[in-house]
Amino acid sequence: MAENYFTNAAALARDLCAKKLEKGDIAVDATMGKGNDTVLLAELVGISGKVYAFDIQREAVGITKKNLDERNLSRQVELINDGHENMDRYIHEKVKLVIFNLGYLPGGNHDITTRTETTLAALKKSIRLIRQNGVVVLVVYSGHEQGKVEKDVLGTYLKSLDQKKYTVISTSFINQINCPPMLVAIEKRLE
Repeated sequence: MAENYFTNAAALARDLCAKKLEKGDIAVDATMGKGNDTVLLAELVGISGKVYAFDIQREAVGITKKNLDERNLSRQVELINDGHENMDRYIHEKVKLVIFNLGYLPGGNHDITTRTETTLAALKKSIRLIRQNGVVVLVVYSGHEQGKVEKDVLGTYLKSLDQKKYTVISTSFINQINCPPMLVAIEKRLE
């Protein structure tokens, strides 16, 4: 029997990554956290690909490094202990996919969250970095005060993107309690 497909925004985001990425692609995990997305991206792009992963917390970088080392995936990943708003300092080529999992480090300090101003700056840079047919994926958690602000500001910005250049979708789980995360995907259209 098949399992449920529409379980949550994070699962849909991972599925989108799997459908979009191929061996040899370049991808970015803009919010490393515990490294789950970084590991997935590294597996999908393979040894011939490249993953850049960002987090401001040394703890996140350490956890992710351990997860990658255990799976022999470190070779194709560059772990960067810096804010995602600085991604253009490290990435100098077009990328196929950028993923953001906004909010705070699961099990970590809830006072350390993604911030609207840095996330918006990183999103704008991501949109410039993706190649044609590339995608930016955001999992937006609005169940905390900063997350609510972030969701509103990002929504306003995303509505302003030129529909001739980008396709933007937003998926919400409207019958779930406790502010379930929302999935947003931005695809750069082929010219």
